[in-house]
Amino acid sequence: MSKTSREVEHIINGREVSDGAGVRLLRVLTADLQRRLDPFLMLDEFRSDNPDDYIAGFPSHPHRGFETITYMLAGRMRHRDNAGNEGLLGPGGVQWMTAGRGIVHSELPEQEDGLMHGFQLWLNLPAERKLCEPWYRDIPAAEIPSAPAQGEARLIAGHWRDQAGAMEREATEPLYLDLHLDAGSEETLEIPVGHNAFLYVYQGEVAVGAQQRGVKARQMAVLDNRAGNDSVAIRAAADSRLLLIAGKPLGEPIAQWGPFVMNTREQVEEAISDFRDGRF
Repeated sequence: MSKTSREVEHIINGREVSDGAGVRLLRVLTADLQRRLDPFLMLDEFRSDNPDDYIAGFPSHPHRGFETITYMLAGRMRHRDNAGNEGLLGPGGVQWMTAGRGIVHSELPEQEDGLMHGFQLWLNLPAERKLCEPWYRDIPAAEIPSAPAQGEARLIAGHWRDQAGAMEREATEPLYLDLHLDAGSEETLEIPVGHNAFLYVYQGEVAVGAQQRGVKARQMAVLDNRAGNDSVAIRAAADSRLLLIAGKPLGEPIAQWGPFVMNTREQVEEAISDFRDGRF
């Protein structure tokens, strides 16, 4: 059966920000895109070989109401939380954390020099799960499935070509692929009809869809949602690496204040009060 590729709706360049205790980031998926890319709330890339850009890390801070997915390409990050959990995220590994009703954690570099490179994606939780029990899983590189491609595809979440990724989520059905393409190669990747989808090129350059819209390194392409479009065609103009991310929209109200993402302002105010009163 032939596939109909999505096209690039628009391209996002992202903006430089400082977060945590002074970590320099490129924020690609910003708050103004949360509705359009529901259920995704944020995507940051951190990439530097200058320790001054990352060494202070992210000291203890709270979250409620969503999930964080941290994917490391280079470097090591130590995680600790107020429930006594601890883990070390290394190259190629993923940490999937469900903040649920509330968690306080820290993410601190476990290195003093060298390259630190990775991504953090925020995935919304449906209303009925926003106050669920906090949970997390550290997934080492060896436990992330790979699939044959015109290069390589790492399956962080979802399904691709009848193979399951490392994680699944019923409500949002996320697809999260790290795709490595050789120069001149082409891939057509299935995307469920109705899912919101985007890709982020972190190395090289690709052309997307029948229109062959160019997407350069450190650019995000929002993919269109035209009825019946069930895939995306990608051609690599050079050796390229990119994230392809898609998810089923929740279609629920989004109320955010910093690290708390709920459905109403009153719920956000309750989260602030609970955190200040030590109820996380």
